[in-house]
Amino acid sequence: MSDSEEHHFESKADAGASKTYPQQAGTVRKNGFLVIKGRPCKVVEVSTSKTGKHGHAKCHFVAIDIFNGKKLEDIVPSSHNCDIPHVNRTEYQLIDISEDGFVSLLTSDGNTKDDLRLPTDETLVAQIKEGFESGKDLVVTVQSAMGEEQICALKDIGPK
Repeated sequence: MSDSEEHHFESKADAGASKTYPQQAGTVRKNGFLVIKGRPCKVVEVSTSKTGKHGHAKCHFVAIDIFNGKKLEDIVPSSHNCDIPHVNRTEYQLIDISEDGFVSLLTSDGNTKDDLRLPTDETLVAQIKEGFESGKDLVVTVQSAMGEEQICALKDIGPK
């Protein structure tokens, strides 16, 4: 190979940070997070069975998807690793709600974030719209995991 050859790499990755990290199934607790069937979930119930004839104790997880609220279950040997999602919560100030259901948010560094839809939770949507129309200063909490983001909470910080 000569030194004059050029190499082109098609990279669509960010800084190489993984969306999940491994953790032993026996150490996952209630209210922790877990990936089941490729979806980030919050664990609501954990039960561990005794070791059987062939060795492994098993963990039975019941979890709820953090974005769509669906209940998922999984059974994993307690000594095996399972994927845990990196879950982040960020607060943004609400600037505007567009007619097509997108929100305009103010980030902490003064930029705007316009790529987020209103949440699927009807009561939260009603609270956001009602507070915004009455002219209150609202701060929304955005939960993000595995490349998805959704508004999950609302806080009123007083009138404008």
